[in-house]
Amino acid sequence: MTRSKKPSLTDIPRDSMPAPAPSTHKPVRRLFGTDGIRGVANEHPMTPEVAMKVGSAFTWWASRGGRAARVVVGKDTRLSGYLFETALAAGVCAQGGRVILTGPLPTPAIAYIVQSMRADAGVVISASHNPYMDNGIKLFGADGFKLPDEAEAEIEALMDDPRLIHGRKREGGVGRALKIEDARGRYVTFVKSTFPKSLRLDGLRVVVDGAHGAAFRVAPAVFEELGATVTAIGVKPNGKNINDGVGALHPEHMARIVREKGADIGIALDGDADRLIVVDERGDVVDGDAIMAMVAERMIAEKTLAKSTVVATVMSNLGLERALSERGAKLVRTAVGDRYVVEAMREHGYNFGGEQSGHLLFLDHATTGDGLIAALQVVAILVRESRPLSEIAARAMTRLPQVLVNTKLPTRRELSEMAGTQKAMRDVEKKLGKEGRVLVRWSGTEAKLRVMVEGPKQDVIQKMAETIAEAAKKDLATG
Repeated sequence: MTRSKKPSLTDIPRDSMPAPAPSTHKPVRRLFGTDGIRGVANEHPMTPEVAMKVGSAFTWWASRGGRAARVVVGKDTRLSGYLFETALAAGVCAQGGRVILTGPLPTPAIAYIVQSMRADAGVVISASHNPYMDNGIKLFGADGFKLPDEAEAEIEALMDDPRLIHGRKREGGVGRALKIEDARGRYVTFVKSTFPKSLRLDGLRVVVDGAHGAAFRVAPAVFEELGATVTAIGVKPNGKNINDGVGALHPEHMARIVREKGADIGIALDGDADRLIVVDERGDVVDGDAIMAMVAERMIAEKTLAKSTVVATVMSNLGLERALSERGAKLVRTAVGDRYVVEAMREHGYNFGGEQSGHLLFLDHATTGDGLIAALQVVAILVRESRPLSEIAARAMTRLPQVLVNTKLPTRRELSEMAGTQKAMRDVEKKLGKEGRVLVRWSGTEAKLRVMVEGPKQDVIQKMAETIAEAAKKDLATG
């Protein structure tokens, strides 16, 4: 898949209003984080005023050659989705754009529909795995990929540009909105097309947890239409129960149902269904790392793993790296965030990657993480091997003990300037040698230090992580 060229601010058609004085500074993102804009609904930055500005600025940015952009807008099942859907649509229409509304659909479904309808842009209204009182805005380009950081920075800068207000359309130039009623069916058909045509799911017992979110209808439909016997939970959204005790963040409920029903597999999605957590027939969690190891093993055998490489983040377990190495493949690591995994894959021509959290990326099929496509790849392995999932996962990789200590601190400082923390890290790395690793990073949104240590013994690495965290406290206490 190729990335289409996006217009920069300098490409935007000018009107009779003088342009603002050019800035000598590179645009920065203040609203956009690692996955779009996110926050409590009706509190800054997640207000209808901001949403309308986003819709307006994004439409201008995405318009080409004087033709108003067509923008696909989807959402999950949060109550506030109505609020932001309307505000975004108003912003698009104010610039003469056409809005294509899909209603509740997974994030990857919007990416797919943008491409299939040859639209100019896509917007997803969702806060993913967050509780219902939060919401968010994610932007996609015409190629179905999430926008890179620099594009989000340009759009954010444009939101406060007076030309947006001056350029609002009047009379016959105002845009319009329409709803595509068959969006759900289009996506279900697409997802099923990624499943091997030679396989059927007859006799397979599957528990599907839709998290009361965007996939509450499409997830059960995909597996039922392929022949599985489906027990569906988390499929009764009321606007407030999304992710509430269900879904990828709370697989324990699904695990219990799997054991009670004697199911072969449990599949839990998050609120916008771009990631999943799987449980085996015993109700034990099979996380993203284990799934990547399983899928990579199959792709290596079939010679379909591009450049014999899997892309994952710095959080993936060292056991995944070792498992790939044993099979003649390698692991490339990126910063935390599925968008950075995708960027590395596209830049270097890789076709498979993901995150430990369950964002799995199959660029041969989709442009973003898709929980349902990923689940079907796991189910295909299960059907082909005719063995319990617990056995397949155990063979795929041996996990090293891993601990993560999150420490809230009074302020942030560059890690390179925290001498005590650096010394503690070096000491731990020396003790671990090649049998483990250390990762220390700041949270992307708050003054919280995340200390991750992997090694042979759980109790030992727990103490190591706590030692580094204590050193950080002392560094910041002494100024």
